[in-house]
Amino acid sequence: MIKKYKITGLECPNCARNLENQLNKLARVKTAKIDFMRSILELECDEEAKALKDVLRLTKKIEPNVTICINQQKTRNKSAGVSFVFLITGVLIGILIFTIEMAPVLYWVLFVVSALLMGYQTYYRAFNLLLKGTINENFLVTLSVVGATLVGEHFDGLMVIALYSVGKILESVALNKSKKTIEALTNIKPEFAVILNHQNQEIKVAPSEIKVGDVLVVRAGEKVAVDGVVDAGNVSLNTQSLTGESLPQVVKQGDEVLSGSIVLDGVLYVKASEEYQKSTVNKIIDLIENASSKKAKTETVIAKISRWYSLGVIALSILVWGIVWAVSKDFNVAIYRGLIFLVVSCPCAFAISVPLAYFSGLGNASKNGILIKGSNYLDVLANIGVVAFDKTGTLTTGKFEITEVVIKNEKYGRNDILYLASLGEQYSNHPLAKAIVDACNKKLMKLDVVREIAGKGVKFEFEGHTYFVGRKNLQQENTVVELYQENTLIGEIYLQDALKPSSQVTIQQLKKLGIKTVMLSGDNDVIVKRVANELQIQDAYAKLLPENKFRWIEKKKAEGVNIAYVGDGINDAPSLTLADVGVSMGLNGSAVSLEASDVVIANDNPEKIIDGIKIAKYTRKIVWQNIIISALIKITFLTLGALGITGMLSAVIADVGVTVLAILNSLRALKYQTKKS
Repeated sequence: MIKKYKITGLECPNCARNLENQLNKLARVKTAKIDFMRSILELECDEEAKALKDVLRLTKKIEPNVTICINQQKTRNKSAGVSFVFLITGVLIGILIFTIEMAPVLYWVLFVVSALLMGYQTYYRAFNLLLKGTINENFLVTLSVVGATLVGEHFDGLMVIALYSVGKILESVALNKSKKTIEALTNIKPEFAVILNHQNQEIKVAPSEIKVGDVLVVRAGEKVAVDGVVDAGNVSLNTQSLTGESLPQVVKQGDEVLSGSIVLDGVLYVKASEEYQKSTVNKIIDLIENASSKKAKTETVIAKISRWYSLGVIALSILVWGIVWAVSKDFNVAIYRGLIFLVVSCPCAFAISVPLAYFSGLGNASKNGILIKGSNYLDVLANIGVVAFDKTGTLTTGKFEITEVVIKNEKYGRNDILYLASLGEQYSNHPLAKAIVDACNKKLMKLDVVREIAGKGVKFEFEGHTYFVGRKNLQQENTVVELYQENTLIGEIYLQDALKPSSQVTIQQLKKLGIKTVMLSGDNDVIVKRVANELQIQDAYAKLLPENKFRWIEKKKAEGVNIAYVGDGINDAPSLTLADVGVSMGLNGSAVSLEASDVVIANDNPEKIIDGIKIAKYTRKIVWQNIIISALIKITFLTLGALGITGMLSAVIADVGVTVLAILNSLRALKYQTKKS
């Protein structure tokens, strides 16, 4: 069984990756996986108690500031304050030894003390990982400090470790702030619930203890713990964290309520219809938590390069040293310029900013009610060329409305036809039957003689006559229900599956983005053509079985088209799985379609697809901005350093500055707001 633990104190993805590699070498550990952005350690092990001791011991040895929370208590980095005090003390001692005349012995003692106070953690990590065969940025910085000292550049050596340490603190502050911002946006889990016991007394329980049928009491400011139906109360709900919609939702007795909704006013009594594990809020949390495990190609490439980056940098540094020595004939100058190369080349700007940008994009999407199951799908969404829609329940509401009642016998009026049809349809769960019964404004009598004719309709007796409601004329291409008295047609009820209000806007906006839209439907030609004309979809295909939709997508993919498929039913699952991006509509839709899809639109609104694509495009732009800007700045300072135009201090400032700049730029993906039509 895999268990998850909160892990704090990791400074960068490389640190997390190195620790993860070492933990996986432990005998009792089957698999160890560290999610740096979410600060989670996933552990599968034998002899759990002993394995955890081994994990904690090795973690403290490699990363002294890292804390693994075993009992789920809140943690904080206790050593951060101590490290800052040591850093300031080291800087002050460094200033002292370079401004006051003193004996050589005292100078060297204070120099070593200053260097240790400012960088003891960096040296410790470098030495520990070196013993285990790993070279990273800690080693590069340590080598730079030692090298600068050996060639007589004592001040530069101290300033390298001082600025590097300050930079790590700034990075940590920026990174922690971004993590907390994202956590706050996705923190929809209810901490507790209040239920009524058999004596109508209020009891505070954990959400996981709620059973179906329990009545929850939810007051203003509290979250609904599980999905349910309003038992009593008339209140406004904030559902923004679930659906991305900012307008409050007013609910009354009998209405469905999603877990994670926040009561804004009054008291709400909710009868639980689901246990916590099957409720909406838990589905969302699972989707968000699993999203970071699926990396974008760019993110994966950066991670792979980082593993060999430090060795490559050392090799290039030696090459720079050799060239400069050959040209200048000055050994110390050559070493110094080679060290500048080491300092500038630290991979932190790439290693932190790229995953952070994707993480921010995923957080922004979830804030808007778009649950994307991995950063790899953000990249694919940004390159989508065709969006194919299912019709019923995706572009339409799936709820039928009566458009026309045709009278075939003048003895009857419109209300008579609806009443007689409703008498027979009141026992059916078919969507057409429900629409007819809902339109009837008279109280329905219970019938004694009712017989269902499979695939056709219902036969019943009323006031001495035999009636049939359904479809005898199966060749009709419109959605129509016929009413017969004996064998004579007395009325026809025409129905239409209403379009979702945002469907037309969605199609228009996709066209503006240069994305082609297609409709794939199992309905008949007349209905599909009508919907396609209303939405201005040029390519629409009717009478398609699930396998026909699957083959159409297969053909388009073979032509090199990046395709997204949008659907909501069990029959959409094959197409959702095959498409480059499968988008399912609604958290309460088919469990099979939710599992098969890559993106889930929480509130059934197709316009959210536009928001998802825009967020994906913006996130990708941020990622490439970080990569290009970081690379240009580093290449510039590497060139200037090799030519002797800039020194080691400029190199450190450039390295720290570009990392912090890239982190702050990544956060723009979190703050990005899509323009509403």
